[in-house]
Amino acid sequence: MSSIHPTVASTSRGSAATTAAPNADRRAYRMSSLDILRGLVIVVMALDHVRDFVMTAAVQDPTADPTTGPLLFATRWITHFCAPTFVFLAGTSAGLMASRKTPAELASFLVTRGVWLLVLEILIISPSWSFAPTGIAEAGGRIYIALQVIWVIGASMVILAGAQFLGRSACLVIGAVILLGHNLLDAVWPAASTTGNTAGVWAALHARQLYEVGAFRIFFSYPLLPWIGVMFLGYGAAGLFELPEKKRNEALVRIGIGLIIAFVLIRALNVYGDPQPWDSDTSTAASIMSFLGTTKYPPSLLYVLMTLGPAAIACAYVDRLYAPLRNALMTLGRAPLAFYIAHLYLIHAAAMLLGIAQGFAAEQFLTHYRFFPKGFGVGLLGVYLIWIAVVVILYPLCRWVAGVKARRKDWWLSYV
Repeated sequence: MSSIHPTVASTSRGSAATTAAPNADRRAYRMSSLDILRGLVIVVMALDHVRDFVMTAAVQDPTADPTTGPLLFATRWITHFCAPTFVFLAGTSAGLMASRKTPAELASFLVTRGVWLLVLEILIISPSWSFAPTGIAEAGGRIYIALQVIWVIGASMVILAGAQFLGRSACLVIGAVILLGHNLLDAVWPAASTTGNTAGVWAALHARQLYEVGAFRIFFSYPLLPWIGVMFLGYGAAGLFELPEKKRNEALVRIGIGLIIAFVLIRALNVYGDPQPWDSDTSTAASIMSFLGTTKYPPSLLYVLMTLGPAAIACAYVDRLYAPLRNALMTLGRAPLAFYIAHLYLIHAAAMLLGIAQGFAAEQFLTHYRFFPKGFGVGLLGVYLIWIAVVVILYPLCRWVAGVKARRKDWWLSYV
């Protein structure tokens, strides 16, 4: 998730009226639809992390379990839209910056921004997952470093810093080729591993890998290669968001429908696009869940089609949401990094307090949620209630951060 934001000129008096921010932004004109979409997926993302931390007998991916109930499946499935949208919009924002920065200036920004995100992932975000920055007892006392969505955004930005000299069109083609072709590696690439040091570091380009190196346990949760494709695709598609509002939204709807149709057709063939074929020999509900249960680690071609298609359509319509909801999402979408970091610490703290209330010791929660004590947690209703509370609690922080960024033009605000 990136706090890079697009800056585009208003194309008409009506467009300015419908996309104006709640407060004037002194840094640059903001395209509200992208901020609103970003805010929407931030809220949805928090639901998945709450489920991870506080749900009784939570599993990483309920969509991969054929016995999962429809409601739990939907709770996990809806969150699949978050990472692709974050990464795509980060690329789009960089592409829009190309209209007001020289290639050298943009390269410098992308490198420094990308490295900054990598530093945050390792030093600030990773400890939030365990509350044990000096090491997790269950992991042999090793320090846990989780390389997730912030890592792939940061690393992809550094790579994009060089690739953007080729131009938007070239990046669009490169991104499309990566996403269309990377599943050819499924049969020959080292398999995902959570046991540590089973393949070289290069294997983390296309498969989840865990490496135990000295005092560190480094988990490459988000394989890099396909996410580079998503960011390059977003960068190459930036010109779409420079179109007049009406044309832009019409194009977004057409593209979104096209991606959804492509997903349905390719998935129905059950031949290519995802390492996990779907099963039609069970009940209707189970068959639908199997059809929609595409692979996120790494994001398969079908996963990307399934998520970016609806996201494109949503982007065309989010400006029409009920005004208070629209403005609230816009505020959250203008402070995504602040929300991301704070929500992980808040959710882990909430899990600890919940555990104490259930009779467990606080020390039992100074670890990764995978090692939380048996018997801890709440049901799905409790997950939703805690999720709502987390979003409400963090809204004032995001409103303050968004307000500061709107009022001031300090260089360092681009890194918050």
